[in-house]
Amino acid sequence: MNKFFEGLFRKEIIGPVIIVAVGFLLHKIIKVIVEKIFIHGKNTYEQKKRKTIVNLTNNVIKFFLYAIMLIMILDIYGIDTRSFIASLGIAGVVIGLALQETAQDFISGIAIITDNYYVVGDLVTVNNFTGEVIELSLKSTKIKSISGEVLVIANHNITSVINLSQERAGIKVEVPTAYEENSDKVEKVLKQVVEQAKKIPNVYPDSKYLGMEEFKDSAITYSFVVYCKQSERFDIKRRILKLVKEFYEQENLKIPYNQIEVHNGKDIV
Repeated sequence: MNKFFEGLFRKEIIGPVIIVAVGFLLHKIIKVIVEKIFIHGKNTYEQKKRKTIVNLTNNVIKFFLYAIMLIMILDIYGIDTRSFIASLGIAGVVIGLALQETAQDFISGIAIITDNYYVVGDLVTVNNFTGEVIELSLKSTKIKSISGEVLVIANHNITSVINLSQERAGIKVEVPTAYEENSDKVEKVLKQVVEQAKKIPNVYPDSKYLGMEEFKDSAITYSFVVYCKQSERFDIKRRILKLVKEFYEQENLKIPYNQIEVHNGKDIV
């Protein structure tokens, strides 16, 4: 029995267990500390940015802890870790040359965070693809569109980004109206639409009526602009268009549309 316990508590057996346990515990403690330092922000955007930084920081810390744990375990088994580390350095150079694009991804991933390109939860347009950033790592970014498609793109391929979450949007609405409608009445109605739109959440009070925009073949185009939070602009635009239709119907204002007459072979008189 004593031999069993002596064998069980040999450093080759108990050592790796202790190293792994301490490593995981240390990682949990560091993770909690990092979250307490970075997770809080003044606003939603700041909180999302800090959360993204926390995730990346935790991944980097985990990588280094695992590397240290591996070296310590190898040392217990009598493996010369100095030569091992030197070998890793040489291998690192070779791998670095072979994986230049991966290195570029890492550098680009860091730049995306530090330069405030976007964070997880932002609505962005990359390469004509618009969606929400659902995952951001040092190597790639995952963006999910409103219809469910997911774009996975290497960070070094992201050269330009339109961030639709950081700044406000200006929605310009052009309303075609029949020539026979009184222009003063039309302007009054559209100003009412703008005032009603200002009551929609995330719409800013400097939204305003602009005036006549263009004379077209069958209509005069009137326009107004509504300023709102970028991430809400699609829903807000739909609500504004509904408002326009409702007000036009209430005031009997006509929005022209193309019509086709079919005479079924009879002569046109």
